Amino acid sequence: MNLTNTDGIDMNWKDNLKYRYNTANMLEKLIGLNVLLFILTFVFRTIGFLFQIPTEFFVEWLVFPKHLVDLAFKPWTIITYAFMHAGIFHILSNMIILYFSGQFFLNFFSEKRLLNLYLLGAIGGALIYMLSYNLLPAFAGTGRSYLIGASASVMAILVGVATQAPNMQVRLFFLGNLKLWWIAAFLVVLDVVQIPISNPGGHLAHIGGATLGYLYITQLKKGNDIGSWLQNITDGFASLFSSKSNRKSRMKTVHRKKTKTETTSTKKRSEQQEKIDKILDKISKSGYDSLSKEEKDFLFKAGKDM
Repeated sequence: MNLTNTDGIDMNWKDNLKYRYNTANMLEKLIGLNVLLFILTFVFRTIGFLFQIPTEFFVEWLVFPKHLVDLAFKPWTIITYAFMHAGIFHILSNMIILYFSGQFFLNFFSEKRLLNLYLLGAIGGALIYMLSYNLLPAFAGTGRSYLIGASASVMAILVGVATQAPNMQVRLFFLGNLKLWWIAAFLVVLDVVQIPISNPGGHLAHIGGATLGYLYITQLKKGNDIGSWLQNITDGFASLFSSKSNRKSRMKTVHRKKTKTETTSTKKRSEQQEKIDKILDKISKSGYDSLSKEEKDFLFKAGKDM
């Protein structure tokens, strides 16, 4: 009887965990993955300390190296480093900014675009870091160094949403209401002035992520998705875990002929986009708080489908 009860509890716990994962949005999953890897990093370090064995291989296997040769042997690190952190303040500051900027981002764009920009920011930051350490005289003769942290990705999302809605009002503790672009600009300038003081590679990576965030949104406004190739990769990777029935269903949808209903749907999407543009213009002129509840709800629902 005891064994049966224990198994039942275990199954409920697993089902509950699976349910929470399936119902979480992309922002929550990104934060969760960052926290999970942070915990694993320090679990390994604790084990290494207690048993006096080397455990740094876990971190070295996932952080981004400055040399191209090292990257050739660990190509996945151009992404994985953006889910690793060096300390509690490092992850805490990144996750707080990611949470709030990500919430704003999801008011305008889909969860797929959030993931896309997070990964693009990581890639942009890593490439700027590598180029700087290998081409700039300031880094000549430096020893082994690695890039770690989600800051480049976080900056990409923050600058991205600030580019989309620069005049959105954000209440920031005792400072009161501030425009979103003021906050993004302050953090970018802070990175620039800190380059000669400390952690120059990290601050350069932040600027790389911020640049990708700005380019991604400005090009998206022009109808160009510079991250479509990356989204195709992530969609393809996700499809590996989907069921065969789901894959067949998607194939049928792709190959069937366009119906009159679909033509009407296209027209509705066009009208919806016009309404979105008017709301965004209103935000640019008067701020996010000037929107009515109906406009906020419409923008939120539309963002889920973009």
